[in-house]
Amino acid sequence: MASEPTLAAVDVRTPRTIADAYVQALADLDPLTAVYLGLNPEDDRLPDLSPAGHAATAELARRTLAELDLAEAAELLATATDPEAERRCARLLRERLTAELAVHEAGEDLRALRNLGSPLHNTREVFTLLPTETEDDWARLGRRLARFPLAVQQYRAALAEGLERGLTAGPQQVETVIGQLAEWLAADPAADEASQAAGWFGALVTPAPEGLRAELTGHAVAASAELAVLRDWLAEVYTPAAAGTPDAVGRERYLRFARLWNGADLDLDEAYRWAWTEFQDIAEQMRVEAEKVLPGGTPMEAMRWLETEGPAIEGAEAAREYLQGLMDQAIRDLQGAHFDLAEPITRVESKLAPAGTASAPYYSAPSLDFSRPGQTWLPVMGRDSFPIWDLVSTWYHEGVPGHHLQLAQWNYVAGSLSTYQVSLGGVSANMEGWALYAERLMDELGYLTDPGHRLGYLNAQMLRALRVILDIGMHVGLEFPADAPFHPGELMTPELGREFFGRYCGLGEEMLDSELVRYLGMPGQAIGYKLGERAWLRGRAAARAAHEARGEEFDLKAWHMAALSQGSLGLDDLAAVLAEL
Repeated sequence: MASEPTLAAVDVRTPRTIADAYVQALADLDPLTAVYLGLNPEDDRLPDLSPAGHAATAELARRTLAELDLAEAAELLATATDPEAERRCARLLRERLTAELAVHEAGEDLRALRNLGSPLHNTREVFTLLPTETEDDWARLGRRLARFPLAVQQYRAALAEGLERGLTAGPQQVETVIGQLAEWLAADPAADEASQAAGWFGALVTPAPEGLRAELTGHAVAASAELAVLRDWLAEVYTPAAAGTPDAVGRERYLRFARLWNGADLDLDEAYRWAWTEFQDIAEQMRVEAEKVLPGGTPMEAMRWLETEGPAIEGAEAAREYLQGLMDQAIRDLQGAHFDLAEPITRVESKLAPAGTASAPYYSAPSLDFSRPGQTWLPVMGRDSFPIWDLVSTWYHEGVPGHHLQLAQWNYVAGSLSTYQVSLGGVSANMEGWALYAERLMDELGYLTDPGHRLGYLNAQMLRALRVILDIGMHVGLEFPADAPFHPGELMTPELGREFFGRYCGLGEEMLDSELVRYLGMPGQAIGYKLGERAWLRGRAAARAAHEARGEEFDLKAWHMAALSQGSLGLDDLAAVLAEL
């Protein structure tokens, strides 16, 4: 029998080279990853969304962890040029892949049906990120589009296996996705007859070169036809099977997802109690600000007034231009004073989100080589008028100095870390925590002195505190505290949670509904905003105190740039690392 290879007999790589090899291997396995990162530009495939595809991704993670074991056994970290950088990369890589495998092994891939961030949503979104400057670009997009029906079939096969194993999504997710598919399939009245049959994909290919348009429209029609099959299957087969499935996931599943999204094993009861204290503090600040907006009015009345009577931008394109200007001005003002930004980071685009997305704005990071800049996305949701009272702080969150500055800076320093640490290893709570910190920073710097804008910022803070309360409370089954202003002592259910949400958050009804469905479909993700901000603030306070204890002036600009150059960290590590900067 052959003996097992010794460490000396194998090529043992350092954690950072292992991590970078994993990024390239996953990009080869999953073309969506390649598009997001700007890798493999000639690729024209779509990912395998079937159970076999998920299994292949999991196997890659296992092989990578085994190689990391070899590196640590060979004590390469101690002899590396930068041992601390290697240790930090190894810790992140192990934690992230272990968390992802735990979710996979629990069968969650087989019920990944939700209103945001599902394999199906991600596959459609990639078409909004593909280059379309040349005829070759359009031809490559067309080849991907031709493969979309197969991807939908594979996705349906994964959901079908989930049905066989008794792993189903909650009814609210199913109902919402069916509604979203109807939007994707809706005809554009202004399009020609062929494009109308192709729905959203028909509109996507309308700008294609004339010589390719007929072929691409045919692919778009086939893509929409397969989506219609999925919609009908969800309505006729999946919906009856999912009836009775709780929309909440329970403590065991919740803790698994919370680790995935937050990079920490959280004390859920402590986080729930802390969020209630934040709720009370923000509610008082909102009462003060509301009086300035609408004397004698409550916060909810003031926000309703701002929504209907306050300043607004007419037209989606005008709103997009306004948000572009807001980000451009923020870069001009912050550059040199509070951040030192490299030239590629100063470019960010404001865009309109495609129909059929969730109602919340979002951000997509630049490609690693910055050939595609960072982009913020505004959902139009059929609106013609866009009140600005809550858009200002939202774009500080999504764009500058929020998501864009962090994720673009990560790309810029990728060479001194590992590609993994600035891309696939991203921890949601770190990123969302920074973006919420960015809103607070702009308030601290005096950019939210307009009472309406500041009430919008406080409403965003209230939203994130309510997310912790609702997300943990609904999924884990906790009670409203005895001193709560709403149903004290009663068990929090999705129905009571929705009523409570609407009473204390100034979002529109459609947005509130979309948000609640999102929390139920992505357990543990929504809590990371406020818990992540807490970690960022604690890290900044500790760093400031340490500098002052040494008799040094605390340089906030230097701290910002050092903090944004660390790459990804989970909440287990974030505050401690920030405190040392």
